[in-house]
Amino acid sequence: MSQSKADPSTSNSYEPQILQRAEIALRCAPFTVKLFADMALQGVNLRAIAGNEGVKNQYLTSFNNLIATENSLLWLIQVGILRREVDGQGITDSFRLTPMGHLLLEKWRSQSNFPTASISDRLQNLWAQIQISRFL
Repeated sequence: MSQSKADPSTSNSYEPQILQRAEIALRCAPFTVKLFADMALQGVNLRAIAGNEGVKNQYLTSFNNLIATENSLLWLIQVGILRREVDGQGITDSFRLTPMGHLLLEKWRSQSNFPTASISDRLQNLWAQIQISRFL
């Protein structure tokens, strides 16, 4: 990801295709805007996001098991929206927004859900995941 030396919270510090890929990933993810608003304030633990807890906390658009939820969160790390929290023991099971995540949240903060992903969005997101996974 190429970023300028400018403030990373401004959209012109990210290449347009990077922002577009991140926006598509958000629209395709099973998460609500509320989750990202909470992540803007503090780290949110994976167990609070997945399964029945995630539905109860209004973090998921529909039930998603722990593994599927973690995979979705890891994809959002790959596209630059999230990061894992780190403590004195190392990486934790909590997630926070990156500067790009904060930028994208501001675009949709007033809504409860992200815009619905189109079939084209879903295909582009799948293709991006395949392309990146080839190098892992």
